[in-house]
Amino acid sequence: MSFLAARSDFSYRSPQATLKADCVNKPFVQRCHELETVIEEFPAKELHGIFPWLVESIFGSLDGIIVGWNLRCLQGRTNPTEYSVALDFLDPSGPMMKLVYKLQAEEYRYDFPVSYLPGPVKASIQEQVLPECSLYHNKVQFPSSGGLGLNLALNPFEYYMFYFAISLITQKNSPITHHVSPSNSAYFILVDTYLKCFLPTEGSVLPPPSSNPGGAIPSPTPRSPAVPFTSYGMHHTSLLKRHIAHQPSVNADPASQEIWRSETLLQIFVEMWLHHYSLEMYQKMQSPHVKLEVLHYRLSISSKHHGSPAQSSYQALHAYQESFKPTEEHVLVVRLLVKHLHAFSNSLKPEPLSPSAHSHTASPLEEFKRVVIPRFVQQKLYIFLQHCFGHWPLDASFRAVLEMWLSYLQPWRYAPEKPPQSAEPLPRSVSEKWAAFIQENLLMYTKLFVGFLNRALRTDLVSPKNALMVFRVAKVFAQPNLAEMILKGEQLFLEPELVIPHRQHRLFMTPTLGGSFFSSWPPTITDASFKVKSHVYSLEGQDFQYKQMFGAEVRNLVLKLAQLICQAQQTAKSISDHSAETLASQSFFSWFRFTPSDMNGSYTGNDLDEIGQDSIKKTDEYLEKALEYLCQIFKLNEAQLTQMMMKCGTAQDENGKKQLPDCIESEDGLILTPLGRYQIINGLRRFEVQYQGDTELQPIRSYENATLVRLLFRLSSALNQRFADQMEVLCSREDFIGKLCRYHLINPHLAQKTRYIPMSKDRTSHNWGPRISLRFLASYRTLTSLLMIYFIASWFCIGPVGCTFIILFGYFLYAILMTFFSEGWKPHQH
Repeated sequence: MSFLAARSDFSYRSPQATLKADCVNKPFVQRCHELETVIEEFPAKELHGIFPWLVESIFGSLDGIIVGWNLRCLQGRTNPTEYSVALDFLDPSGPMMKLVYKLQAEEYRYDFPVSYLPGPVKASIQEQVLPECSLYHNKVQFPSSGGLGLNLALNPFEYYMFYFAISLITQKNSPITHHVSPSNSAYFILVDTYLKCFLPTEGSVLPPPSSNPGGAIPSPTPRSPAVPFTSYGMHHTSLLKRHIAHQPSVNADPASQEIWRSETLLQIFVEMWLHHYSLEMYQKMQSPHVKLEVLHYRLSISSKHHGSPAQSSYQALHAYQESFKPTEEHVLVVRLLVKHLHAFSNSLKPEPLSPSAHSHTASPLEEFKRVVIPRFVQQKLYIFLQHCFGHWPLDASFRAVLEMWLSYLQPWRYAPEKPPQSAEPLPRSVSEKWAAFIQENLLMYTKLFVGFLNRALRTDLVSPKNALMVFRVAKVFAQPNLAEMILKGEQLFLEPELVIPHRQHRLFMTPTLGGSFFSSWPPTITDASFKVKSHVYSLEGQDFQYKQMFGAEVRNLVLKLAQLICQAQQTAKSISDHSAETLASQSFFSWFRFTPSDMNGSYTGNDLDEIGQDSIKKTDEYLEKALEYLCQIFKLNEAQLTQMMMKCGTAQDENGKKQLPDCIESEDGLILTPLGRYQIINGLRRFEVQYQGDTELQPIRSYENATLVRLLFRLSSALNQRFADQMEVLCSREDFIGKLCRYHLINPHLAQKTRYIPMSKDRTSHNWGPRISLRFLASYRTLTSLLMIYFIASWFCIGPVGCTFIILFGYFLYAILMTFFSEGWKPHQH
């Protein structure tokens, strides 16, 4: 049944029942086309009932059970038709938004459960303490009699955007049948589309489509609070309303009437994606007078309810903080928001210089651009980044967080002006016009940089991806004039407060960054030093102990990182050399070796052997440039750096072996220090792991014939038992015969290599004495080599007996030469 035919049956069959039936039976494209017809044909009164179900069927349920359209996994490469139809249907000018505006005109309200809000917001509302963000003001309602839980009464636009934004969090565990690129998904494209539409960098916000000619969708009207709440912020009259109230309604600016959509969209995105932090940070962000008000209110609540609401909400907040783990896709979407907000803020028109122009009142959109980042984003993004820096795994996936952070630190990259063209590709100097932004975001540059240093010191810099992250950070902070402006900001923060009467009792109050843009502003601050201090204390609290980025403590961390970079370069070089040797040993002529190279059971490999020569070359390039940039930023002493690199370069002992991990020699052998454990974990140094038992009793290897190993062991054991005394006498001689026998028959424990191996207290030395070992004849390599020699000898008419005699004679000559020229008469080892 089509929707047009079903219209006459709504008296006895609801449209929601019809839609649910078609949702199961009809394909996706047909459903969207018929939904578009329903939205166009039916009045708001009939569409009101199906709106919540339709939103849930698109974005999924809040508990994640219903997946919906699964926009996060919908891509044009795999499903081009459904991808195109979904984007058209959810476009700002598409059928779904037309439905939103149609319902918005009738001022319908829809309930959104408070229990699905981010943890800090849910905890405060459950304590009946209203968050500062104006998004929640006059919307929280107690449940009706018999109902469960608190709800937010949202208008259609808010309800739609709430579901759209929170689906990024609630649907992160949805099944993925194929590899998905987050930046190519329908969800990512929709976020970008909504940002460009409601936060335009050019022109004004497009007015919503209206069914009434010349009509406009009214902005949400204030509603009386249904619950008595204590607010973190003061209730102020809207700047938008005051702006419109001074203009005739006929000449009202359409952008002024619709600027509420821009604010609402941004607040919802920020609240749903960034408003996640711990209880301690939740309390620290409150200003002093608010803390006092909240404390009194909590005491009154606890006296009435014996403290159970507060206790349960804080326990829930603790549990939420532990469980909140942002995904890489989540971070990429936040980065998209940050980049667009920089472009949106930088599109602000420069203030005119003529006095007549000053008298003209700026439009609400222009005023919004001026304060959008410090008022809405800065605080919550800083806390979100701190959470990621502290909880993200120490692997290459941190690159997404890193690039989001670096995008925020460089607003000049998204400025409309073009950099001057120069013949030489020199790095672009950071203009002095950005000094105010850097000072007002000082912690974003300094404290997070220290956090990155602590992460970098715990990662394996031999990995190309980890080396690239260090290179990226060093390159950004090495931009000309940036380090100087950060240093200037630190100097302003450390500048002592002047004892002036009107400033003597001044408090660094927390600005209502989460509040409405249209709320009244605090008095203008002209003191640059006070601006920096206000920023720092508002984010970290009055008792915050600031750690200088260019102080001695951080400089020591940078020197440790520089030393780690040098060690990683040496490790990469050794891996490259080892890989080259391995390739050489696998050549054709290595088949003619009678003795397998790894018969002693040593392990000289590394997990990084598989990264390849190209990756090792990239690692070296990244680390070399990163070290150069760090020297530029912190003015490192070249002599000190050269000495440190020489120490790393002389990590070879007298035998040409790689330097051991940091150890302490004791009676029980070598004991690892904490530094030595760190070096082993990160692959900087290692012990040679060798078999310490009887070489004849080693496990049968994959390159050996098991039957021959057992037979040759029995034969060797019989010969050794039969001629043990004679071999002992021959090896005890001091003449040439004795030396020759010792070279072939003695295979003591590897005493000369014990210094490379951590010894246990109970390990004892074994001297197996002179003996014959024939196990090398069980090696497939040896057998193959012998067969090839016999095959080649047959070409020259040499029989097996003659070939065997030639082999034995050649080996005898080789043994004599090795006896003469072997350094220190080292014993021969198979």
